[in-house]
Amino acid sequence: MDIRADVELEPAAAPLPLWIIALLCMVPFPVSALAYAYGPADVAGPALTVILTWSAVVMGFLGGIRWGLESARTEPRWTRLVHSLISPIAGWALLFTRGAIDTPWLLCGFLVAFILQWLFDHTAPDVPARYPKLMTVLTLGAGLSLAVALEQALTL
Repeated sequence: MDIRADVELEPAAAPLPLWIIALLCMVPFPVSALAYAYGPADVAGPALTVILTWSAVVMGFLGGIRWGLESARTEPRWTRLVHSLISPIAGWALLFTRGAIDTPWLLCGFLVAFILQWLFDHTAPDVPARYPKLMTVLTLGAGLSLAVALEQALTL
């Protein structure tokens, strides 16, 4: 059985519990970005650590989603499985370069990684109909938060 048959029968709208969980998992992005940009000086360092670490965690999670979608197929495409490893590797590589790369470049790297991830997800074949809209909202939340943090990092 090809997964496409399952995908076409699936409702286009994501169920409310999925949205609630997804949005709750996005909370660290705006909270840490706002704390970094507008909070007291003693909060800036920990807030930056949170947004960078959470970015790497979410990049890994998004790669896992792609792995799960592809591995559910009767005949998984090995190229799609290999591509699902790129975002977690990129996220953790960026995080581990902290200290060797200036903060604005790290934030730009994560911002670019999320945008590329979003583009890749929007060209992915055979995904549930709700997937692109859900990924757009989540990428927008992460991207705006990273942009707020980037603006602050550029002024330091």
